[in-house]
Amino acid sequence: MKRALTPRDIAAKKWKTLPWGERWSKPFGFPAENASWFISGASASGKSSFVMQLGKELCKYGTVLYLSYEEGVNQSFQRRMGYLKMNEVQGRFRVVAGETYEEVVVRLKRPKSPKFVIVDSVQRAENAGWDYEKIERTVTALLPKKCFIFVSMEYKSQPLGKPAMRVKYLADMKVRVVGYKAYCQGRAIGEAGSYYVVWEEGIIQTSNNL
Repeated sequence: MKRALTPRDIAAKKWKTLPWGERWSKPFGFPAENASWFISGASASGKSSFVMQLGKELCKYGTVLYLSYEEGVNQSFQRRMGYLKMNEVQGRFRVVAGETYEEVVVRLKRPKSPKFVIVDSVQRAENAGWDYEKIERTVTALLPKKCFIFVSMEYKSQPLGKPAMRVKYLADMKVRVVGYKAYCQGRAIGEAGSYYVVWEEGIIQTSNNL
């Protein structure tokens, strides 16, 4: 039986947090480096661009592995990497398409393996063996020092499917992208009412119903 913690024990616990600037800390606070993320959004909301921008920012703090199950490495994925200038993080950003859950785990257990892992999307990753039970075990016990970022499709403003909803409740950071704005709905919320601007021009067009 584990020892019960006292308030003093809990207050003394330390986490290594992301030391990012105001653009990120204002909407998302300073989450732990190994905090899990769940990002959802409707099609054409700016979700994919936000995920890529987050990945680029995280490259400042460690290597990022992008598991592209939904798009693979198609033309739109290539264009997105181009306009977001992902070549600037050439040494710290890696993309893999089509690996099974077991193959990814082997990859992540290697020395000097990526610190941040983006799984895009939860729905498509199921076909590669990423069911909820494996996700929970991986995040909490198997690879707890890694930061996992799960991306989800939406249907009627909710994560698509029960497994995705369960992953949302598991995650520390819950982010929803709407109209090119990313809002934090999780446990490390930054300044009230703030949001991350994914695409300024897109927000203007959406606001004007263009």
